[in-house]
Amino acid sequence: MGVRDAMHRNALLGEPTVMSAPHLPKVAGIDPVVPVSTQTAAPLKAVPPAPAALIQDRLASWVSDLTTLHELTERLAGTSTLDDALRELLGAGAALVGARRGLLVLEPADGAVTSRTIGLGLAHAELGHIETVPRDATPYGSLLDGLPGTDGPLACPDIPGDASLDPRCREVAARLGYAASYALPLTTVAAGRLGAAVWLYDEPAEPLERQCHLIGLYARHASEHLARLTELERARADIAAIAEELLPIRLPRVPGVRLAVRHRSAPRGGGDWYDALPLPDDALGLAVGSVGGTGPAALAAMGRLRAGLRAYAVMEGEDPVAVLSDLELLLRLTEPATAATALYAYCEPGRRTVLLAGAGHTPPLVTGDRRTAFVETSLSAPLGMLSCWEAPSVEFSPGSGETVLLYTDGLLRRTADSMDHAFARLHAAAAGAPKVLRQDPGALADHVLHTLLPDGLDRDGDGEDVVLLAARFD
Repeated sequence: MGVRDAMHRNALLGEPTVMSAPHLPKVAGIDPVVPVSTQTAAPLKAVPPAPAALIQDRLASWVSDLTTLHELTERLAGTSTLDDALRELLGAGAALVGARRGLLVLEPADGAVTSRTIGLGLAHAELGHIETVPRDATPYGSLLDGLPGTDGPLACPDIPGDASLDPRCREVAARLGYAASYALPLTTVAAGRLGAAVWLYDEPAEPLERQCHLIGLYARHASEHLARLTELERARADIAAIAEELLPIRLPRVPGVRLAVRHRSAPRGGGDWYDALPLPDDALGLAVGSVGGTGPAALAAMGRLRAGLRAYAVMEGEDPVAVLSDLELLLRLTEPATAATALYAYCEPGRRTVLLAGAGHTPPLVTGDRRTAFVETSLSAPLGMLSCWEAPSVEFSPGSGETVLLYTDGLLRRTADSMDHAFARLHAAAAGAPKVLRQDPGALADHVLHTLLPDGLDRDGDGEDVVLLAARFD
């Protein structure tokens, strides 16, 4: 806002050289720009410009440029996601070169992240028109493909009048109303070529030498920032893929109950998990849990904990207390410095009974047409905090058409409310679900999530995993 608007209003970089040139002093009240009469016997000698004034003007110009560059790089450094950084780079570059529109193509040479194109002042359809031009005929395509003579910026100061350009290039320029372009490669020594940015002028034009110098400095700094964010996005994608591989690929089908799950991992990789496994006699085991911490260590602990629970659920049968007791022992032996919460429910859909035990975990919520209530579970410590864990189990019977919601506390924490208020909002979201949505556990889960988190599960900056497992009993 402030920097770019001020630059466009004052035309800092496009100021005519006449405005900044030193004025010749007046001598004896005569303006020196007025020609001396030929009747003068001895014309005045040319008065040289004052060196001090010239140096002062240049210093002021340099200070102004450095201040502008500093403010723009500070704004860029404040971006924490790749998409935000790309938009900031494109907008700041347009201000520096005096353009109104542009586009940026991110296409890392190593394929670190998915290629993407963003526009400034260009609608999606207009970007589509530009992409119909043969790639090697576009400035960004030449830069990305490393064609000969594309080591630096590419300027097309007069697109309509340049007969050497591809006819399709001039046709699209005429249709979209731009007459000149200035393109820069985005490269770093370590990562190589990351992409290219192109700024578009409404009239034939070309940035001044001073503008080219500033945008070059800014682009070098921006490329390093983009390289770091690209690597970070790739690491986050790898962590998310690992987390998904550690969780069930698909939910089982058991007569009398329908299942749905919604799960998102934190950017740095959290330890929230869930499981649903068919057991003998058409029984069903449901589990949710959370391991403290983030990153690879939390993911590894989560994977071991879930694998252990599956084994104990098969061995211990219908005793959820014994399952969590065995899990406590496993955690103390394999992850002595880790704390975790867990909830395990042994379900018999044919009889519509649920026997569950929890270790420091949030209570399930039962919702239907006639009631919405939290299940009263016994107070217990998280796994790994006691030398021996054991708490009584709780049995309840969901009615026909009721849904049991199991979730992790990340769902509550993402609301940014106090826990009491978050519980109340969860209850209200489930109770207020339309009747038609209650027929489908997936639709009900989506409604609850949208009500609690209007910005969605993928909102940037959230540091909490979310798990919501819904089981609807027929």
